[in-house]
Amino acid sequence: MLNLEWLRTFKTIYETGNLSAAAQELYISQPGVSLHLRSLETYTGYRLFERETRKMIPTERAIILYNCIFDSLNTLTQVEQTICRNSKVDKPTIGVGMGFEMFEQTLEEHIAKLPFNLIMKFGEYGEMLHDLDTGALDLVLTAKKGQQLNLEYTPFTKERIVLICGSETATSALNELILEGKTTHIRQWLKEQIWFTTAADMEHLKHFYLANFDCLPDFKPNYVVPNFGSILRCLQGGKGFAVMPDFLCKKEIESKTIKLAWEGCSQVENTLHFAKRKKTMHPKEIRQLEELLTGNWFA
Repeated sequence: MLNLEWLRTFKTIYETGNLSAAAQELYISQPGVSLHLRSLETYTGYRLFERETRKMIPTERAIILYNCIFDSLNTLTQVEQTICRNSKVDKPTIGVGMGFEMFEQTLEEHIAKLPFNLIMKFGEYGEMLHDLDTGALDLVLTAKKGQQLNLEYTPFTKERIVLICGSETATSALNELILEGKTTHIRQWLKEQIWFTTAADMEHLKHFYLANFDCLPDFKPNYVVPNFGSILRCLQGGKGFAVMPDFLCKKEIESKTIKLAWEGCSQVENTLHFAKRKKTMHPKEIRQLEELLTGNWFA
């Protein structure tokens, strides 16, 4: 019968390129690695590696086998890690997904004081909700709801999408157009300005334009930077425009290092939710996180 450990060992040899490195990664002896490989080769009836000095060269059969088992073994590894993580009742580990800037403003400074371990994930809402449904995460802060029947959503707060600019940006012409309600002229004027956006998120800019101009942005941003924090640092004391959630730039607006240029004639709001599984092994820890995030958000 085919032994799953033979396949795990084979995959590790394939990826590390030699027996000793595979043994170290698997926490078994090198003779044990060799035994697993010989057993698999005997089972399949094919030689899987060409042995060279300190290097294992995969054969054509090995490449085919690796491609066949790669996804399945990775899935099993994720299941194994999830089960192992949730079984530690003395100090559980909680997986949380949210936006990076949200993490910086609400949770980062409190991590060391939490009575449980924490694993953070930053990514797309859809991907994080999938991980929540499969058990890889326990709590997600999201502006979008998924289709998973196993998840429940609790409204947390609202974020308003606004147009901001650097403190040195001339906005008198824009202010006049806003007072006159000339949306077509506003759109044309904004098209001629310097724009910042993030590499991962154009959704806020698109939603703002659709709500206020009934079209998508008709320009290419001048600067694409890693995240909203980068945008704020670029705009402080400088020139240019960007669209982002109001809670991320509240302090900078209050300190006048950037300016609130326009809230829009049609305000764009997103409802943020706490997303979690309907049945969870760690309700106490999740509730503590929800209370902590809520308290810091409205502080």
